[in-house]
Amino acid sequence: MIRSLFISSTSACFELENQNAFYADSEYTVSVSGRELFKSNTNVFSVFGLNPSSEYVLEVTGEPPLVFRTRQETCAVSVRDFGAKGDGVTDDTAAIQTALNCLPAGGRLFFPAGTYCTAPLALKSHITLELAEDAVLLGSTDTEQYPVIPGEIPDLVTGKPVPFGTWEGDASPMHQALLFAEYAEDIRIIGRGTVDGNAQNSTWWINARDRKIPRPRLIFLNRCKDITVHGITAQNAASWQLHPYFSEGLRFLDLSVNAPKDSPNTDALDPESCDQVSIIGCRFSVGDDCIAIKSGKIDIGRRYRKPASRCIIRNCLMMHGHGAVTLGSETAGGVRDLTVERCIFRETDRGLRIKTRRGRGKDAVIDGVLFENIRMDGVLTPIVINMWYNCCDPDRYSEYNTTREKLPVDDRTPYLGKFTFRSMECLNCQIAACYCDGLPEQPIGEIVLENIRFTFDPDAKPGFPAMRNNAEEMCRAGMYFDNVGKLTVRNTELTGCDGDELLVHHVGALDRR
Repeated sequence: MIRSLFISSTSACFELENQNAFYADSEYTVSVSGRELFKSNTNVFSVFGLNPSSEYVLEVTGEPPLVFRTRQETCAVSVRDFGAKGDGVTDDTAAIQTALNCLPAGGRLFFPAGTYCTAPLALKSHITLELAEDAVLLGSTDTEQYPVIPGEIPDLVTGKPVPFGTWEGDASPMHQALLFAEYAEDIRIIGRGTVDGNAQNSTWWINARDRKIPRPRLIFLNRCKDITVHGITAQNAASWQLHPYFSEGLRFLDLSVNAPKDSPNTDALDPESCDQVSIIGCRFSVGDDCIAIKSGKIDIGRRYRKPASRCIIRNCLMMHGHGAVTLGSETAGGVRDLTVERCIFRETDRGLRIKTRRGRGKDAVIDGVLFENIRMDGVLTPIVINMWYNCCDPDRYSEYNTTREKLPVDDRTPYLGKFTFRSMECLNCQIAACYCDGLPEQPIGEIVLENIRFTFDPDAKPGFPAMRNNAEEMCRAGMYFDNVGKLTVRNTELTGCDGDELLVHHVGALDRR
């Protein structure tokens, strides 16, 4: 069966319904209205170059035909008609921004093949940007061309703060992203072209943590809704590649997001305090977390109480990041209802990576997390739930965040609820099968592992399973649990483990079958 995920005026994205992770059973042929287009072997595929307001018949080998109709649009214009050169030399910023400003609601701005050198661009509601297959939006290497966006500005009448910029969970000034939208809706960024931050040719990655103003993202969306990013390649951002913030109704479909493995803080996709997020059919290979779901540090969490909620991650391929799917560490608003299924993780440091700590606050509730039908290979530690994360905060080495003594539960104490992992294969682990470490005063509520197979790399090297103070190295360790309320381990197999398969400390109830 074929599921339609998204249809624009000129493109469409589809998904094969099966139980496979990322790849289909076999190669198949895609035809549209009797014309053979390409062969594929992935569960998610896309069709481009369609006509607006037109009906098509999709045919895929072994599947019943599917009839679909493309969206209507008010107009389609080329960015070259506004003076953009696309020659890889000319600064096309003014031409592109003029075209965006002039585009009517429901219009499509088309970028034909070429390299369009540009400084940051501001998007507006009800438009489509389409990048042809050989079109590249190439970010300027001149850091002075990236304006500073204030974190908050007081309203002139009410005095209430109006939020604009952010960095790592706080309202903060920031450099404007290459593609930037605030308080906008109904935007589509589509095509087989590339949005390239070009940070590898600038100074953004040099002494990155020493900058007074945080580096720009590639695409930043603040308080937007109904946004679709489909088909493009996003790469080489100065910091995070795709950062939706306090937004809703988001679709990230059939994307490639890339950065060198050693590039600093180049997370692929970080939805922060966002609701209804679909990340489907994407390929990630970056220098930090592939997906990091966030909801702010304690000031933002207390003020807005806006959790990251209703996020689906499906049929994605994640490689080389610090974590494949990470929650945190900025989760003061909470994370609820996350489903990750039919994905492949290759050579990431961790598979699931939960990072929280004392001080995130009582609203930092993470609950309703399901991982199902996941395949991992070469992941150092497949499952990490760490309530002792020790990075990025000024008090990271304080007594409050290092003592293993049981402290009072108060307004600063986070909470982790239920986490379910089932039908997973984790091959060639190195450090540990899983490492779950709760707080003595607030244990992890419940962890369920069911139908999981772990194997270990015979050439594994010791390492630290989680970023925490006073951590000890491990190598080919089993399933480690400390401060967990209820633990269920069913039909779980470990091959090549050194020592005990199950390492349990301070677990309230244990059910192993």
